[in-house]
Amino acid sequence: MTFDNYIIIKGLLVINIYLCYNQSMIKRKSESDILQGLEKGKVVILYGARQVGKTTLVKEVAKKLPNSLYASTDDPFILENLYYRPLVELKAFLGETQTLIIDEAQRIENIGLLLKLLHDELPDLKIIATGSSSFDLANKINEPLTGRKNELFLPALSIQEVSENNFQLAANIPIMLLRGGYPEVWTLSEDEARARLREIASSYVYKDVFAPNTIYDQTLLYNLMRYLAYQIGNEVSYHELSQMLEVSAETIKRYIDLLEKAFIIFRQNQYRKNQRVAVGRKRKIYFNDLGIRNALIDNFAPLDFRDDRGAMWENFCVVERKKLLSAQKRIAQHYYWRNNRQQEIDLIEEENGQTRAFEMKFRDNRTVKIPREFSEMYPDNQSFDVLTTDNFLTKGLQ
Repeated sequence: MTFDNYIIIKGLLVINIYLCYNQSMIKRKSESDILQGLEKGKVVILYGARQVGKTTLVKEVAKKLPNSLYASTDDPFILENLYYRPLVELKAFLGETQTLIIDEAQRIENIGLLLKLLHDELPDLKIIATGSSSFDLANKINEPLTGRKNELFLPALSIQEVSENNFQLAANIPIMLLRGGYPEVWTLSEDEARARLREIASSYVYKDVFAPNTIYDQTLLYNLMRYLAYQIGNEVSYHELSQMLEVSAETIKRYIDLLEKAFIIFRQNQYRKNQRVAVGRKRKIYFNDLGIRNALIDNFAPLDFRDDRGAMWENFCVVERKKLLSAQKRIAQHYYWRNNRQQEIDLIEEENGQTRAFEMKFRDNRTVKIPREFSEMYPDNQSFDVLTTDNFLTKGLQ
C-alpha cells in the first residue's frame, strides 16, 4: 500500500466516523454571513455552482428563522405564484411567511422587480434567493436591487470545513485533491463518489452551464472543458484554443466566460506593473473543484501514480487561498508571474497594498528561491513562501 493510499483510507475512516455520529450537515462558514445579511434588512443573494450545497445551506438557515417558506422553482406551483404581480396577490400567497427562500431564482420571470417589490413593501419579510449562474441571475437583479442586496458566493467545501482539527486536515488533503469539495461526495464510497462526480460533470455539459434559451455546441463545450482540465497549471491563450478546437477565438472567449459565470472555472492573469498590458495575453485557468476536473479527464488514480499531481497541487492551493480569504472577508487580487526564461511564481497575492508570493511544490524539499528578476522588478514584495503538503497548514492557511 502506498503512503497516499494509506493517508486517503485513514482520512476516509475519520470523515465517515464523524458523519456517523453527526448526521447534520457539515457546518458551512457562509451560514453566519447569510444571517447577518438578513439582520441588516438586505435581500441575500447566494451564488454557487449546482450541487455545491446551496439548498442544504438555506434549509439549515430556515430552521433558525420563524415561519420560513422554501420555494423551489422546480415546482410549477411556485413558478405560477411567484412572479411580478399585484402586491395583494403576493401577500395572499405568502400568508404568515416571515422568511422567503427562493431556490434557483433566475428561473422566475422579472425576478429583480419581484424582489424589489417584496423588499420595499414588506420590510419585515426576510428574503434569500439562490442562483447557480451569476450571468443569469445578476443580469435580472442588479438594477432593481441596487442598494438592497447582499451578494454571497458559496464555494465547494474547503479543506477547513471538512476537518475538525489539524490531524483530520492533513489526512483530508489527498482526498480533496482527488474528490474535490462537493458535499455529497464526502458521504459516499470511493466508487460511488467517482460515479457521482462523472454525473455532475456530465450535467454541466448538457444542462447546467447555459440558460435554456442559449444555443451552444455540446461537443465543443465538452472538448473545451477536457482540454482546460489537462492544462491546469499551464498558460493558455484563446488563439491557441481556437486553433485546436477549430472555432473562432471569440467563441472560445464566450464559452470560457460562461463557464466562469457558472462557477466551474476561473481565470488568473499575469502579474505586471501595468495590469492593463495583461489584457489579451496568456492566462492560467483553474477549476473551482478538482473532483469535477478529475471526472472530466476520467482519472482518479492515486497521487503516487500521477504525473499531474504538481498541477493538481497548484490548483488546490490557489482555490483554498481564495476560500480562506473569502471566509475571512478579506479582499485580494490573484495573479501569476512568468518571464521570458520561463521562470515562474505560481501565485501573487495583492491585499491592502501588500504583495505576497507563493510557489507550490508537491512534497518537494529542495530549496526554492524567488527569481532574482522578480525581486528586482518588484522590490516591495512582502514575502515568498513555498507551499508543500508538509507546510500547508502553517503557511497556506494564514
